[in-house]
Amino acid sequence: MPDREVPAWCSRTLGRLSHSRFRSGFSLNAKDRSYARAKGRAVIDRHAHELLAKRVGPALPPKDGRQTPYRGHPVFTAQHATGTCCRGCIERWHGIPKGRPLTDREVDRLAALVMAWIERDLKDHPA
Repeated sequence: MPDREVPAWCSRTLGRLSHSRFRSGFSLNAKDRSYARAKGRAVIDRHAHELLAKRVGPALPPKDGRQTPYRGHPVFTAQHATGTCCRGCIERWHGIPKGRPLTDREVDRLAALVMAWIERDLKDHPA
């Protein structure tokens, strides 16, 4: 997928996810919103890339299906909301098969989705 198509893909994917009662039930808590605003987009985006690459990027991530906490960082909450929390959810929601490492491009795309979700949550809950 060319980079210029990523925002449209994010928008379509967030729309699909909104139909899931489980996925649409997530929102950042006040502490995570404050943290995200204080750190800024660039830092949170870097965290998203690092966390996705480390926790779900390997072909067989340790503790797959249980490796992403539900709170403690805005990216963790966003991963659950966007179906990027484990390889099973990534396969189910994004069509990326389990059993092989994520490519850098896939990590970039999933991080863009996580960031789009975080940015939408911050916009929906002004400081």
